[in-house]
Amino acid sequence: MLTDFFDGKELCKSINPDEAIAFGATIEAAILSGTDHSKITKEVVVVDILPLSLGVESSKGVMTTVIKRKTNIPIKKTMLFSTIQNNQPNVDLKV
Repeated sequence: MLTDFFDGKELCKSINPDEAIAFGATIEAAILSGTDHSKITKEVVVVDILPLSLGVESSKGVMTTVIKRKTNIPIKKTMLFSTIQNNQPNVDLKV
């Protein structure tokens, strides 16, 4: 679909996606701050994000998302879960 959108041009597949995102964010920040994007300043702040959602596998193999993807990190999140049986002595958590 992207090839069609760009009139049949071959796409570059050797670009590291994380680097591309960081570079694009830097240019966007420079543009929004009114700075010439060729003169990147020390005022740019890089924020790290989770690339994938993090969750816990509950009973029957269903994942309950605890932290959604694209969330800034570090982050602290709390969720309350209950056990299947009363007085259950232990729980296996699959993240």
